[in-house]
Amino acid sequence: MTKRALIFSIAYYPHVGGAEIAVKEITDRVSDIEWHMVTCALSPNLPQQEKIGMVHVHRVSCPKYLFPFVAWRYARKLHTHTPFDFTWSIMAAYAGFANLFFKITHVNVPFLLTLQEGDPIEYIKRKVWFIYPLFRLIFKRADKVQAISKFLASFGRDMGHDKPIEVIANGVDVPLFSQHISDEVKNVLRVRMSKQENDVYLVTTSRLVRKNAVDDIISALAILPSFLSLVIIGQGEEGQRLSEQAEQLGVIDRVKFVGFIPHEDIPIYFSICDIFVRPSRSEGFGNSFIEAMAAGLPVVATPVGGIVDFIDDQETGVFCCPDNPKSLAEAIMSLVDNHQLVKKIVAGGYERVVSEYSWDHIAQKMRDQVFNTL
Repeated sequence: MTKRALIFSIAYYPHVGGAEIAVKEITDRVSDIEWHMVTCALSPNLPQQEKIGMVHVHRVSCPKYLFPFVAWRYARKLHTHTPFDFTWSIMAAYAGFANLFFKITHVNVPFLLTLQEGDPIEYIKRKVWFIYPLFRLIFKRADKVQAISKFLASFGRDMGHDKPIEVIANGVDVPLFSQHISDEVKNVLRVRMSKQENDVYLVTTSRLVRKNAVDDIISALAILPSFLSLVIIGQGEEGQRLSEQAEQLGVIDRVKFVGFIPHEDIPIYFSICDIFVRPSRSEGFGNSFIEAMAAGLPVVATPVGGIVDFIDDQETGVFCCPDNPKSLAEAIMSLVDNHQLVKKIVAGGYERVVSEYSWDHIAQKMRDQVFNTL
């Protein structure tokens, strides 16, 4: 008999980040489960119900802070008509609280919690200080916890989950990011991005928030040779401040703020860039890194959070120190000046991604080690 599962997620398509991409990639490949989702209607005019891939999406209209209560009530109604064999919350916080409330009222329905958090752990704890005991209860009442990195698994144990935690990372669409981009397409983009023959373009893809340390890249750019420029793909609350910083440091003409780019178009931008850079201050895992590795870019990163699960210094990437633009500049120049190191890192990174992080591989692990055990 086909299993039915209910997913709680604060966001879903068309609003996507690493967590939302992971849900779609996994559910598209696990077709023997009937998937339903309750999510927040983050934009007006989105349909209340639609099917996206294999998931029946149900959107509820409410402020984010009310989502746990509204989603819980909506889920109870759904469960009455189509009983669920297990529930799945994508991250703790909003989705976790909704699933906790559902678990309290439906004790026999297994509760799966996936940890995808990217914010610093202390920041997360400060945000929920006034309901901290209830927040810990999410981890204690979950029947199974799956984390996308060893770092987040440690967080789950620290929060009180006393059963084994499955560490299954996010994946990458290898065919998408390793696709051949024609010279014609690349030349058009080079002209649009004003890239000259001897220029070196750094690229970063991220939300423009403090944890992703785009400000450190701009600071490093000020001490790097003038033939290096930075392409910033993404939007966020720090966008204006980063632009002002680039202006003050005299590098605004070397910083290309591209803004939002559809996920499927990012490989085109990667194809004209030379080095992927993200000196994160914290990272639950870091999908953008493995996407860059799949695209054949050498990666500069910091050894924080889940990044250490897939980057080995001088083997699959180059590490720099967090909050240290000078260290970042040195790491970048180590790649600019050493073509053999670049060749080694690109090959090692691509091999690591293909062997461990393809979505087919990740989805199979989720099926065998998580869904089939609930």
